[in-house]
Amino acid sequence: MPERQSPLEPEYHPGSHGNFEHGVDVILSETRPGSILQLAAWPGEEKRLIEIVRKVTGLALPDGAGGGVSSGGRAAFGFAPGKFTVVDEAEGLAQAFAGSITPVIGTLTDLSHGRTAIRIAGPKAEWVMAKFFAIDFALPAFPLGAGRSTNHHDIFAQIQRSGADQFDIYVFRSFARSFWKALCHASEEVGYEVQ
Repeated sequence: MPERQSPLEPEYHPGSHGNFEHGVDVILSETRPGSILQLAAWPGEEKRLIEIVRKVTGLALPDGAGGGVSSGGRAAFGFAPGKFTVVDEAEGLAQAFAGSITPVIGTLTDLSHGRTAIRIAGPKAEWVMAKFFAIDFALPAFPLGAGRSTNHHDIFAQIQRSGADQFDIYVFRSFARSFWKALCHASEEVGYEVQ
């Protein structure tokens, strides 16, 4: 099977950039998960879908939009009422869900080849993210594992806090290069490293 190509490739330049004379405050990378899924429950079926996520992935997803969890190369978060993003480092997660999510419960959409996953980490990650999105990124307002769905201009983004000072951002592949360039530019002020 041919290796998936990154849409960031022409603009992905490893190393330190920007104002890094006094250190690097942001680390940028592409995570390349094997599976990115969107699950949606019909009204009244949310709890059944959350239980299916637990059985298939082992992730105890909290009920409600915005709640999420990340563990062992897998992550899941609610981004709207009854809608969830589920991510796995390995490919084939859609097949694992296929027999469990029936048309009575909801829908499953495999977005693995339609999304790019970008990670921003470091002590100034929240500060850089606030340049793009009108969201409170402080830890109490955006706890570990939580997710949000928003946009920057016309670029739709789903964001999950995957560490105390780390966020994973999922954007459409067709906008990934443009968003990446903007993220690099916004990080220049604090010094950033591409890994």
